[in-house]
Amino acid sequence: MAFGKKNAVPNRDLGAEELMKKYDRESNVRIWEGVPKQVIRYLCAAFSVYCIYVTLFSTMMPEEKLNLFLGLMLILGYLNYPVSKKHVRPNYIPWYDIVIMILGAIPFFYCALNAHSIIALATRVTRDPKMVVLAIMGILAFMELCRRCVGIPILCVVGALLVYAFSNVRFGKVIYDLFYTTTGITSTPINVCAKYIVVFIIFGAFLERTGISNFFINLANSVAGASSGGPAKVAVISSALCGMVSGSSVGNTVTTGSVTIPMMKRTGYKAEFAGAVEAAASTGGQIMPPIMGAAAFLMAEYMGIPYGQVALKAILPAVLYFTGIYIAVHLEAKKLGLKGIPREELPRFVSLLPRVYLLLPLIVLVWLVATNRHTMQFSAAVAIGITILVGLYNNLVTIATKSEDKSDNLTFGKFIDALEAGAKSTITVAVACAMAGLVAGSITSTGLASKLITAVVTISGGRILIALLLTMLCCIVLGMGVPTTANYCIMASTCAPILITIGVPQVAAHFFVFYFGIVADITPPVALAAYAGSAIAKAPPMKTAFNASKLAIGAFVVPYIFAMNPAMLLIDTSVVQVILVVITSIIGIFGVAAALNGYLLRRINPIARVVLCAAGLLMLDPSLTTDLIGVVLLAAVVAWQRLGGKKAAAA
Repeated sequence: MAFGKKNAVPNRDLGAEELMKKYDRESNVRIWEGVPKQVIRYLCAAFSVYCIYVTLFSTMMPEEKLNLFLGLMLILGYLNYPVSKKHVRPNYIPWYDIVIMILGAIPFFYCALNAHSIIALATRVTRDPKMVVLAIMGILAFMELCRRCVGIPILCVVGALLVYAFSNVRFGKVIYDLFYTTTGITSTPINVCAKYIVVFIIFGAFLERTGISNFFINLANSVAGASSGGPAKVAVISSALCGMVSGSSVGNTVTTGSVTIPMMKRTGYKAEFAGAVEAAASTGGQIMPPIMGAAAFLMAEYMGIPYGQVALKAILPAVLYFTGIYIAVHLEAKKLGLKGIPREELPRFVSLLPRVYLLLPLIVLVWLVATNRHTMQFSAAVAIGITILVGLYNNLVTIATKSEDKSDNLTFGKFIDALEAGAKSTITVAVACAMAGLVAGSITSTGLASKLITAVVTISGGRILIALLLTMLCCIVLGMGVPTTANYCIMASTCAPILITIGVPQVAAHFFVFYFGIVADITPPVALAAYAGSAIAKAPPMKTAFNASKLAIGAFVVPYIFAMNPAMLLIDTSVVQVILVVITSIIGIFGVAAALNGYLLRRINPIARVVLCAAGLLMLDPSLTTDLIGVVLLAAVVAWQRLGGKKAAAA
């Protein structure tokens, strides 16, 4: 399927693994069998254990710890990712990959072992040609690994900035800044990855193996499956919950979409709408507290606030995002006259209560993060321990009930699987963070940030709305094929300071670039999550992507609101104001969703749609004047709809 062809439709059924390989670069891995497979498997598991130990107990200096992390990451990366998917065959790794892997890892291990002497040398370290060669080897090896597992778009950004840096700053200084200091490849992104993100990724891997994904889907079915267009609502709820755990837009689309998309099509939704619902909901999983995406940990570090505060401030925008999708799904069902799934075919809510203990790891994690009594990595480690206990309890329940379904039992194999999956999932995040570090280092070395600020302020004339629009376009364009983590790191280094300079609060500025980095996964023309959904639904990719963008309207509108009035992010506000913001924002999202859908109580004419959209947007702005105008306009449209409906009934 070509991305550029609007009517290209998948002509055959693709399995989940094939879909992941097609739309998710992380899934194009080497094939290991037999003894080599077991060796790689236990190497990955050992790396996960090492990461947990280091984050909790290590007393190494950052220069030692981070270089060891990068060296090990490079080895695992080349053992798992081939030159291209055309070069994949069982138990095969070409000689040149081994050479690149060894030559690339040596500089990082050398720096870790000689950290004290390198720090003492400071800028003089680049006077030694050997040290310059080592730095170039390490950077190039990571850039090649980035091409394999993350993609070319981010390499274009890194390459352009490196050319700019080397042409404007002394060669030795650039090398020193990028490789031998904590302002380059070992800067904040990779530090946060090694310190927090890796432990949370491992936690997510263990959580998935307790059967929590199936529990979430069954829970969503019991709550919303029988209502109008029930399967689509199930997709919204389950994808929000599962996406919070998986952290991957494409991965969640394929995993839950393989169940929900066929259900939606059987109910009567169009194929492109079914694929779009799943893609939009799955993408939103990264903004769903308490776990959110890996970028949220970086956001806390960049802003210098506890992660618990980031998750708290993300609650209302996330609720609005999923409320918007849910409302759009409901209105579409009403417009098409769709029914839900018969209740006798759905799991009963009461029958799910005995398995509510599956939520215990998440509850413990939220409590530890909210109380802020322990470090984030300690909280995640405790949550991993609770998850293991929950898995063992599952085993006892299976034995006690003599159940034949042992799919959720935690075996030794699954234990190793979780550690292995955690290590493999860390590779792409770490590589993206390393590339983001090179971007940040290049910007710091050249002073490019101040030049960008001056340029955008000049173009926008100091008007916040224009600056926000330019930033949104940058985030979406950069996010085409770039992981959210890398996208956020780059935008946090370039665009967030611009927004802060022109008066946007720091938290709102970072949330703004975070949101638009995420929605790039469903925004045409390179909407990978939407394309994955279209492949499952057998729908035109572009139609699916446009439908997904329309469904996720909250993600396009809400960031502008909290950037211009940060009460939505619980900044400088009161309880009464928060309640009013929640109520008016939800009504506003309802108005916008109804206008885009063209249906309220019945079909809406174009003029009423414009009025309804205006009313919704006015109510999304947290101020009394706009709320009152929005309520009046919305009430007028509803009254007109009711009056028209009575006349039609009388006729």
